[in-house]
Amino acid sequence: MTTPTLPLLSLSEDEQRIVTALRSDLLSHRFRLQLLDSYFNGEQMVRDLGISIPPQLRTLHTVIGWPRIGVEALEQRLDLEAFRWGDGSDSSDLEEIAEANDIYDEASLAHLDAFTYGREYVTVGSPDVPGAPSIISFESPLDMTLDWDARLRMPRSGLRECQDRFGYGLTPEERLISLYLPDQTITAVETSSGWAVLDRDVHDLGVVPVLRMANRQRTADRVGHSEITPEVMSITDAACRRLMGIEVAAEFFGAPQRYILGASESAFQDAEGNAKSAWDTYIGRVLALERDEDGNVPTVGAFTAHDPSGQTKIIDLYARIMATQLGLPPHMLGYTSDNPASADAIRSSEAMLVKKAERRIRRFSATYRDMMRLAIWVRDGEPPPKERRIETRWRNPATPTLAAQTDAAVKLAQAGIVPADSEVLLEMAGLSEDQMRRVAADRRRAQGAALLSGILRQPADEPAQVIADGDEDL
Repeated sequence: MTTPTLPLLSLSEDEQRIVTALRSDLLSHRFRLQLLDSYFNGEQMVRDLGISIPPQLRTLHTVIGWPRIGVEALEQRLDLEAFRWGDGSDSSDLEEIAEANDIYDEASLAHLDAFTYGREYVTVGSPDVPGAPSIISFESPLDMTLDWDARLRMPRSGLRECQDRFGYGLTPEERLISLYLPDQTITAVETSSGWAVLDRDVHDLGVVPVLRMANRQRTADRVGHSEITPEVMSITDAACRRLMGIEVAAEFFGAPQRYILGASESAFQDAEGNAKSAWDTYIGRVLALERDEDGNVPTVGAFTAHDPSGQTKIIDLYARIMATQLGLPPHMLGYTSDNPASADAIRSSEAMLVKKAERRIRRFSATYRDMMRLAIWVRDGEPPPKERRIETRWRNPATPTLAAQTDAAVKLAQAGIVPADSEVLLEMAGLSEDQMRRVAADRRRAQGAALLSGILRQPADEPAQVIADGDEDL
């Protein structure tokens, strides 16, 4: 008689050891990630040198959003549009998974986090209903980390720590964790008596159902790096201090300082002989001054007002430096010259940004392909055949004109390089997935109408043309 194995209601010693190691790694990176997030949101504290800013104005906070502009400019060039099988077979199963998990909208959020924090995580879970699409979610590195095997380029374990989002009825102080292992996913909460397991999803995949979308990897550092580099943070702080200097100068020199020479004491007193305040003296009719006892008129003048153009030139310099660091055209950061750039010059200045976007597309495509294979594996219980490659379709990150795209597609068709009815030409012309489906439907209707017209024109003594298999719906 075989005794059934009951699931553990608490974490084993090995599982506790893994959780402790992963939580330590998660906490060790959280401060750095929160600092990057503050620069993206414009909430960083600018370091004051304590020289030019008086104590009364140290609470003044100036913000310049260059880090956010740089991150969003790159993210806006990455538009994931479709998943397809590389052999050209029907990809409706891939589209079903993508649509069920709202991948095309969630992808932009994942890219934004990857560029800001340097990495983003993708988890794949079992569906609630057998046969339903797998559950795919993107997780912030503020809440998740991995134990990565650099040799195999795959995770050994993963941990997500968050508040109660699944209706377990936990208090706000209690933290919920999900431990991802090659054979199961464990959901647990830490109590006064130790770890209490809430759920064990035993999938027996043999791999951890977590993927990492890393930005700017290196062979010695697979974790990834943010687009908000130390150089970007330094220039941002310098520009913020310069803006703060302009604000301080506006407080001191917004109204020109005046001086009066040779005036009597009564000019600074009211009708009762009390001394006027500095503001009353400044806004008063200082030109109505009495002559002194020798008959001389007091001399009245004003100091030269502060000119902020020197400060703005320095900010323009910072904008050019920042554009180089972020790979952006200078006009995106507000820097303009007297001679407007031509359209060709603007496209040329975007070359570095376009190349960065193409490199990110290549790197992220591998993550999305693995994500789809893992989703099919979790749903069906077995991975799809390796010879069936999954492809991702992205919108062109460059900014070609519609006329140029159409001209290139027409020339390829005329040269016979690509068949005239191929979907590749529609992609090159810049059509979206929905537009391509409508074009395909229009073609089927046109072919059906032409076939029916040919049958009706046949003489009565000739046999009617037999409709080929696959055209029954025409």
